[in-house]
Amino acid sequence: MQKFHSFKMDAAPWSGRRMRRLLPVVALAAALPALSACHGEEAKASAGAPPPPKVGVVTVKPQAVTRRTELPGRLSAYMVSDVRPQVSGIILKRLFTEGGEVKKGEPLYQIDAATYQAAYDSASAQLQHDQAVLAAAKAKAESYGPLLKSNTVSQQDYRDTEAAAKEAEADIASAKASLEQASINLRYTKVLAPISGTIGRSSVTPGALVTANQSTALATVTQLDPIYVDMNQSATTLLRLKQEMAAGQIEKAGDGSAKVTLKLDDGTVYPLPGKLQFTEVTVNQGTGTVLLRALFPNPDHLLLPGMFVHAEIEEGVNRNGILLPQPAVSRNTHGDPTVLVVGEGNKVSQKIIQTGEAIGNKWVVTGGLKPGEKVIVDGIQNAQPGTVIDPVAPLAADSKAAS
Repeated sequence: MQKFHSFKMDAAPWSGRRMRRLLPVVALAAALPALSACHGEEAKASAGAPPPPKVGVVTVKPQAVTRRTELPGRLSAYMVSDVRPQVSGIILKRLFTEGGEVKKGEPLYQIDAATYQAAYDSASAQLQHDQAVLAAAKAKAESYGPLLKSNTVSQQDYRDTEAAAKEAEADIASAKASLEQASINLRYTKVLAPISGTIGRSSVTPGALVTANQSTALATVTQLDPIYVDMNQSATTLLRLKQEMAAGQIEKAGDGSAKVTLKLDDGTVYPLPGKLQFTEVTVNQGTGTVLLRALFPNPDHLLLPGMFVHAEIEEGVNRNGILLPQPAVSRNTHGDPTVLVVGEGNKVSQKIIQTGEAIGNKWVVTGGLKPGEKVIVDGIQNAQPGTVIDPVAPLAADSKAAS
């Protein structure tokens, strides 16, 4: 049977000097976890919270803002005139080109003038006859004068000769009137252009019989340069504008006549500006709008009656207006326009404002902001109400838009 010998640790080697050497090592090993934990806390303390985000901020400054209103409108001709005959007869010639330009007084049609020429000649002959009768009556009256003194002729005969002379004068006046009427009718055989402008298609051809003052027009002449734009503006808006002008909040633009620009139906801008001509004095009871009419030059006849356009009217100038880039304005859950403003300690807060129309890529602020307030326009996604931010100058594009 194998015997196991017991093992006894010799305590002698661990006593004395060797034990004293191991004590610092044991103490250091025991302190390492605590030192490691302290170092982690110090690292966290030294790192701290992340720095506040940098966002672009602009300071609200009042500036001159032109009040503009965009309204839909329809074009209408400056003048339109129907061409109708003033005498009856057969059309011999058409003297114009359909769709061409005509001048006022230019002949357009030639009506057969034979009967009117004959009437003129007859009236002329009658006048000559009456003038001869008058001459004979005057001569007879003059010859009866001396005879009356010598009692060769009676007083009655002398009065009869004077009456005959006056009757001849009346016949001459009547003949002159008949001759003038015949002359007018003869001139009317040439149908003249009533106004200058563009003439449309002809409703008759040579050989057609026309009657004086007939209901059907022979053609229509339209003056296209200048041309009108008719718009309808809300009576409420017009009233508010007048009240703001009366209160001095808005100054009348330009020389008193509002400038108007046009945008065509395809989106292009008409190059020539117009002026507001008048505002109707009555309100349409069905729509609650007031008719506005503007006048535009149209030398190239690009604008035609009946076209649909968008007109922008410069109604006045607000010398203390405020503009903000559109990205700076958002909406809350109620649909109110809001902005983020920077207050004391660079703390962000949300503010409800009132906005008007858009000018380019900017909103016109009509209320809710005061000069000197700082509004966030760049980096809005990094700013939330209640947070602290680092305000910096906005990016070049935002800065240009804000100014």
